[in-house]
Amino acid sequence: MSVVPAGVLPGSALPLAADAGAAELGPPARLWPSLAAVYRAQLSRARVARIPLLFVATFQSVGIMIMMRGVVDGGAEARAVVAGSTVLVVAFVALNLLAQYFGQLRASGGLDHYATLPVPPAAVVLGAAGAYASFTVPGTLITAVFGCVLFGLPLAHLWVLAAVVPLAGAALAGLGAAFGLLAPRPELATLLGQLGMSAALLLGVLPADRMPTAVQYARDLLPSTYGVEAFARSFGAAPDWAAVLGDLAVCAGVGVVSLTLATWAYRRAAVR
Repeated sequence: MSVVPAGVLPGSALPLAADAGAAELGPPARLWPSLAAVYRAQLSRARVARIPLLFVATFQSVGIMIMMRGVVDGGAEARAVVAGSTVLVVAFVALNLLAQYFGQLRASGGLDHYATLPVPPAAVVLGAAGAYASFTVPGTLITAVFGCVLFGLPLAHLWVLAAVVPLAGAALAGLGAAFGLLAPRPELATLLGQLGMSAALLLGVLPADRMPTAVQYARDLLPSTYGVEAFARSFGAAPDWAAVLGDLAVCAGVGVVSLTLATWAYRRAAVR
């Protein structure tokens, strides 16, 4: 004689266990823990390229300042050269390398891996951008100190870099990630990143008062310009801190817009 559970008999009044209620899904991943996890993973992945990255980005900016020393003596022009060369280290990574990274990630199908992870799209973009930007911190400090010594500028307000680097880096990183995610081919993403870095070089390092009026207007459209202006103002004998905060606020606003654009571009590329 076999025993059959009452729940499986026809017409049984006892409900089946499956009918007791559907299993609830776990809560969605939160932004900040996901961002920290992606940041650590990207930081570990990119660590092998840290020394070449630090050397190339820093050597480029230091070489530009040495060349400009022959035509710029001091004053406002020297402040512009040092500030522009310092921010250029950030632009080299945020625009050039980040555009290449996301372009290759999209072409190789690497976005499919991130799409399967329970992390918000913003965490992927911000984590990768933050990891790559972290390697620029030593280069920006070396460039700023070398430029101040080379042109005889004060070192008292170098702490402004603590705000300039992350805010200008966020604005440029958002554009670099968007270039890589929106470009149909990785070669085009590389081209867009290099063009953006060239714009940061020409419009950020060269003194603004020596540029034609039309080029000065184009310079105002470049997000890194406001980071350059904020850092350059700090070299004055009596810095206008209200203007410095205004430039940093523009960087922060552009950073929010550009990172939002990059997040949208990631969503668009991940579902294709």
